[in-house]
Amino acid sequence: MTEVVYRLYETVDELTTVIENARSVPMSASCMVPRDHLLDLLDDLRESLPEDVQAAGAIVEQRTEILQQAQAEAERLTGRTRGESEQLLSSARRQRDELLGTARRQRDELLAQAQADAEDIVAEAEAEAERLVAEAVAHREAVLADAQGQHAGIIQAAHAEHERLITETEVYRGAVSRADELGAQAHTEAARTRAEVDQYVDSRLADFESTLEHMLLSVEKARTTLREP
Repeated sequence: MTEVVYRLYETVDELTTVIENARSVPMSASCMVPRDHLLDLLDDLRESLPEDVQAAGAIVEQRTEILQQAQAEAERLTGRTRGESEQLLSSARRQRDELLGTARRQRDELLAQAQADAEDIVAEAEAEAERLVAEAVAHREAVLADAQGQHAGIIQAAHAEHERLITETEVYRGAVSRADELGAQAHTEAARTRAEVDQYVDSRLADFESTLEHMLLSVEKARTTLREP
């Protein structure tokens, strides 16, 4: 391996010397070199390369072919993928159209069913409303009839109570008048009784006075008799 490397360095050094000593081309940066000598040096350099480097060179030479094959395979796969994509897209579109058609049919069926259900509900609601209105009217008539009956009874009872109160008022007035009369009679009777009592007491006092006068006369006579010799 060391000998191979040494030969590589020698060949590279010789190539460098040839290029440095080459004759320059006027008015340019180029130079003139011996072609055959350089080709021999390059052949020596190629032969001096290790097997790994030669294999790598072969791989590099095959790179274009590999890239071309890869490009062709990629184009083939791309075309195949594009075809499969178009098939999948077409199938997806068909499935979409089928699903949309099914969804539209189901929507129409649901709308029709909902419309029918709504009409049935409206009809039932109208019938129920009419029944409730009829019941309300009947209940109102019954309540009005009962209220009218109660009103008539209340009016009749009020008239009876009014007559009773009027009667009681007249009785009360008669009682008050009678009480006033009895009060006046009692007052008169009391005055008469008081006058009679006063007259009786006065007569009794007069009798007592007369009796006292007789007693005083008797006492005076007795005293006079006692004073006589």
